[in-house]
Amino acid sequence: MIAGHKVGQLLRRGVSGAGVAFLVLVAAAAPAVAAPPSARPGHRGGGGTTPTPLTGNDVSWPQCGSAFPAASAFGIVDVNGGLANNLNPCIGPSSAYPSYTESELYWAAATTTGAATAQPKVSVYVNTADPSNVSGTTVVGDWPTSGTSPYGTCTTTEIKIRGTTTTVGESSPACAWVYGYEKAAQDLTWLSAAATAIDAQESTTSVSTSPDAYPFWLDVETTNTWQSGTAGVAMNVADLQGMVSAFEHGGIASNDLGVYSTASQWAQIAGTTTDATVGLYGLSDWIPGATSLTGARANCALAPFTGLTAKVALTQWSGTVDNDHSCL
Repeated sequence: MIAGHKVGQLLRRGVSGAGVAFLVLVAAAAPAVAAPPSARPGHRGGGGTTPTPLTGNDVSWPQCGSAFPAASAFGIVDVNGGLANNLNPCIGPSSAYPSYTESELYWAAATTTGAATAQPKVSVYVNTADPSNVSGTTVVGDWPTSGTSPYGTCTTTEIKIRGTTTTVGESSPACAWVYGYEKAAQDLTWLSAAATAIDAQESTTSVSTSPDAYPFWLDVETTNTWQSGTAGVAMNVADLQGMVSAFEHGGIASNDLGVYSTASQWAQIAGTTTDATVGLYGLSDWIPGATSLTGARANCALAPFTGLTAKVALTQWSGTVDNDHSCL
């Protein structure tokens, strides 16, 4: 996604969401790190294959301004522009892509067939990350300095950067939870704004402005910024729990939430998920890594990485486009 893990394949450099305004929502948050890397594994999406009835496609910022997949059974659209705090500039009409016909959310709502009855016609996914309060020697501007969480209160601390004492939010589970919550809340706002901008231009196709009309996938990959070590994994878990909490607060049911990752990446970022891992245990899995439909079908039998009660709902295979197979 950039979303997405694609072994041995690289994306071309994408357009950052910074500086691109929705017609109804003016700016994306500044990125926690400099910019989407010029080459990283991920979803590419793109135009057209000959789909099977259970085949859908996912799209993100690299497809902005190009032809979208044709005759997909279902569509999954990235809210973000490759980073957890960037906006996908063509999820809805924007200054760069002003027509609703250039919108990926509209593509999913208007052109997918709905043939895969176990999958909704339209879903969305969001990029995730846990950058902590400092990236290298740069303060992460959107790292929280206050807020309450199940882990207690997010508070400030003082650190030295290049000999200068600076006040920042703590690198703690409490602040990580608040960070995740705030990123997810922003995603909900961006999604609603995209649908509103589409509906302002076109009324034939219903594109819901209510985020609870869409299932959400959390894109959890090592290509984004995460903390490490035992304490870091605990903060990563808190961050993802904060996102889940914000989505549920926004009306998204737990059975409409899932995780896009692989077992190895999930273990590195979030450790082992048990029934004690509140909010994450049992979420549906979307597993990439195949290079053919046959491989994607086989991957439906993989063990879910989000716990024993979870299910593998989708698998992805990569070719010239990102293809998604429904396991249900």
